[in-house]
Amino acid sequence: MKNLFIAICFISQIAFAQTIPAKKDVLSAMRLTNQYFMQKWPDPGKPTFTNKERPSNLWTRAVYYEGLMALYNIDKQAAYYDYAVAWGESHQWGLWGGTEVRNADNQCCGQTYIDLYLIDKKEERIRDIKAAMDNMKASQQVDDWWWIDALQMAMPVYTRLGVVYKDTSYFNRMYTMYAYTKYNHGGKGLYNPADHLWWRDKDFVPPYTAPNGEDCYWSRGNGWVVAALVRTLDLLPATDPHYAEYLQDYRDMLKALVPIQRPDGFWNVSLHDADNYGGMELTGTSLFVYGMAWGINHRLIDKKTYLPIVRKAWNALLKNCIDKDGRLGYVQGTGKEPKDGQPVTFDKVPDFEDYGLGCFLLAGSEVYKL
Repeated sequence: MKNLFIAICFISQIAFAQTIPAKKDVLSAMRLTNQYFMQKWPDPGKPTFTNKERPSNLWTRAVYYEGLMALYNIDKQAAYYDYAVAWGESHQWGLWGGTEVRNADNQCCGQTYIDLYLIDKKEERIRDIKAAMDNMKASQQVDDWWWIDALQMAMPVYTRLGVVYKDTSYFNRMYTMYAYTKYNHGGKGLYNPADHLWWRDKDFVPPYTAPNGEDCYWSRGNGWVVAALVRTLDLLPATDPHYAEYLQDYRDMLKALVPIQRPDGFWNVSLHDADNYGGMELTGTSLFVYGMAWGINHRLIDKKTYLPIVRKAWNALLKNCIDKDGRLGYVQGTGKEPKDGQPVTFDKVPDFEDYGLGCFLLAGSEVYKL
């Protein structure tokens, strides 16, 4: 099963070589995996059900649509756009919890709503997400992002609104909340400036350690931060007073990831403890590929250093993680730490398949541009 990606005849053997695959091969992999999902979920408004029913504008699906929009930006297929619009329309461009919701997970859908608004400026597409973030701005509470995943879910929303409305108050609010997470949550913040990695939330701040005695840094959690910084820096004006700090945090994180990449190209779910549920895992690895490839494409990091790392990781994803029908394997299920969603295997279907594909499509969209 692990080698059945070879059976996908239209993706050439160059994917397994020590070079970046041709653009057509990158795009073929993205199309195949996305087609699998769209066929499995023909109704984008259909609720999801695991242990309970949830509306499809929850964060897992919102991350998928981030990836779909990245795919659409390089492959302008009407079916992709229509699928995203149908999703927004099925929820009347609303948020799970309404415009008073403070949970970043439920604000994540706004990233795609705004992106679709920029394509076709229908006010209903942006109305509720703007109202929700305006309510956040009007509040004195700034400690909502108590888990690092929240940075990816919400920071790009603030950035987009600030750009659309030419209103720096969105940028200012974003930084205030980012700084609280970085410097205050958990006592002294969730970012460790010594290791340049983030604890997922206060539960993992020392004295908590991984089984080997090292700090516990969850791969996908740090991947969310990398994605948050990429999606913020991508649109934030360089004149913003905090642009340099975001950029430095981004560069420092990528540098910290270099020596801990596995020989096979992946990163372990526990970044500093290879024996704590070690093994191949798609989501964290895809997010790191996304961040590094984006940085190379924008000439913000050294291509000579990072291109071999991106190449190894992307080729590992192609070789090991795609079934012949486009289903993705080695996707860790939802959770907050290495032990969650285990075992992570090729055949095991996670509780939610959507966000894993979103991460993969984000990575592919930047590898394509290489």
